[in-house]
Amino acid sequence: MNQSASLPNHWITLRNWSRDHLNSLLLLAHRLKSDPLGFKPLEGKTLAMIFHKASTRTRISFEVGSTQLGAHPLMISASTSQLSRGEPVEDSARVMSRYVDGVMIRTFDHEELLRWAQYSSVPIINGLTDLYHPCQILADLLTIQEEYGLDRPWEELSVAWIGDGNNMAHSWIEAAITLGFHLNLACPEGFDPQASILDYAKSRGANVEVMRSPQEAVKDVDVVTTDVWASMGQEEEAETRAIAFKHFMVDEDLMNIAHPESIFLHCLPAHRGEEVSEAVLEGPQSRVWAEAENRLHAQKAIMARLMGGM
Repeated sequence: MNQSASLPNHWITLRNWSRDHLNSLLLLAHRLKSDPLGFKPLEGKTLAMIFHKASTRTRISFEVGSTQLGAHPLMISASTSQLSRGEPVEDSARVMSRYVDGVMIRTFDHEELLRWAQYSSVPIINGLTDLYHPCQILADLLTIQEEYGLDRPWEELSVAWIGDGNNMAHSWIEAAITLGFHLNLACPEGFDPQASILDYAKSRGANVEVMRSPQEAVKDVDVVTTDVWASMGQEEEAETRAIAFKHFMVDEDLMNIAHPESIFLHCLPAHRGEEVSEAVLEGPQSRVWAEAENRLHAQKAIMARLMGGM
């Protein structure tokens, strides 16, 4: 599929991608995974990677993926560039657009990412913000398709999110809106996803429910997924969150309530004995290692589509 006029220019959230475009992107990810060195649509191009947050999977997968596609990855730490000295995003975006063919940004403030997209003339890719993590969700969707098959309609699948209503939860909600699967979110009181995002899901008729009981949320679902209780930047809240989330660990008892053939996902890093038990993370239902690998293939598809026109 060639890039069309209706294809978004950036990868900011799933909200801007239609069902057809998202399914096409997943098919491209499967294709690139099956033949990892057979396509070099980014030969001679450069990807700038800007990091305001520490990273393992995002940095490695984008660096390796862009190299495999033929591009040169350029690592930029915000702390060692003029970004840390207050150069306006508007200026940085316009200047960098004249040097590189795409920019991946991993940062805190989602509004800052939107300003990059507004002033950049090359594709901007959201590597993570405090509001959304669409790269991880694309990898998760790829993992689900590998488990249940490309022919399985999304409407027949159900997902349970257990824990904080954070950036991952927000991206799961947008995936459910676009693809139509059933999504249960079990969150402690006071830790729901943002009301505006839930309202948007309701306005779109999405099959999304927020509840307080993890046991109710996972009943007969196909996918159980979670994240750490305190994300980067929330370290001071760790003790308070540990108390609020103490009944939200995904353990063997909880997985036994889900569908017998259900799978477990986690975006990593994981805290064994907190949000997930060792037995589940290392158990037969866990697909977290395939999921982590799929960050590479999913992000290659994003880069190939936006920067290479595939």
